Amino acid sequence: MVHKEKLLEILHLHKDYGNGPVLKDVSLDIQKGEVVVLIGPSGCGKSTFLRCMNGLEQIQSGEIRLDGNVITDSKTKWSDVRQKIGMVFQSYELFPHMTVIDNILLGPLKVQKKDKKEAEKEAEGLLKRVGLLEKKNAFPRELSGGQKQRVAIARVLAGNPEILLCDEATSALDPQTTKSILALLKEINQKYGITIVVITHEMSVVQEICNYVAVLDQGRMVESGKVEELFRSPKTEAARKLILHAGSQIKRVNGKRLIRITYSGQSAFEPVIGNAVLLYKTPLNILYADTKNLNGKAEGEMILQLPEDASAADKMVQYFREEKLCVEELEYVG
Repeated sequence: MVHKEKLLEILHLHKDYGNGPVLKDVSLDIQKGEVVVLIGPSGCGKSTFLRCMNGLEQIQSGEIRLDGNVITDSKTKWSDVRQKIGMVFQSYELFPHMTVIDNILLGPLKVQKKDKKEAEKEAEGLLKRVGLLEKKNAFPRELSGGQKQRVAIARVLAGNPEILLCDEATSALDPQTTKSILALLKEINQKYGITIVVITHEMSVVQEICNYVAVLDQGRMVESGKVEELFRSPKTEAARKLILHAGSQIKRVNGKRLIRITYSGQSAFEPVIGNAVLLYKTPLNILYADTKNLNGKAEGEMILQLPEDASAADKMVQYFREEKLCVEELEYVG
């Protein structure tokens, strides 16, 4: 088993704007080379948490460590930290009066004091990496939303960061453009080893890009783990709300015994449902079924309404578990 190195440690973070806490005792370890998604409903504290990581928001208590060094004490020089922890915003934050390449050169020339020719060569390489070299002399107003976000990503990469923070970086984009931006981020992670932290309220982003997911709810970190584990067996009500997309369909079925089964790999192709019906000679209803690609693996889920006969229902549940399916009794959905 490969043990990854802790890159960023967030310990017991507390943030309050004066009218009540926004973040309450939040802790999270981010390993080097991971793609981590922070997910939760609007207003749960995701953006605040992300902005605390690179000093855009100051914390009341707690601690943040980068490479084992505390970066939240009075000695912290945040301009240096932000070279290591870059940030991509939903609104792109490009300078409208500057060309694409000049937006990218801003950091290397003014902050890093690089030679102009060297910096321009590196900037062109970054534009080629994000697929926009031909747009280097264009202005932001001449670009689409997806192109602006690619420029914003290239500008952050010009600082050679260890960590890339993405604050709802795809929420203003259409689905096709969102997929292309997420594919670019995944490529950056895999090819260059840059750790990426994304915040979102959309499960589609989770299943597209990440290998580790953390759930925020009302300012608290309620659950975290590998994306496959969260999908198969969410442990908290907040996580179930995000995972169980079929809630609106199931609410119409009252007083019935429902289970959610999840499966992966070879088990997805085995006719376990049909076998259970034949074996116990009683029907069941499939209320919802879906298969997703999570971190490159096929993961499926079904919501089943079991027969009213309690004995038959219990036997079916036992059969599914013997077939190595994850079975969860649904006491709450939606």
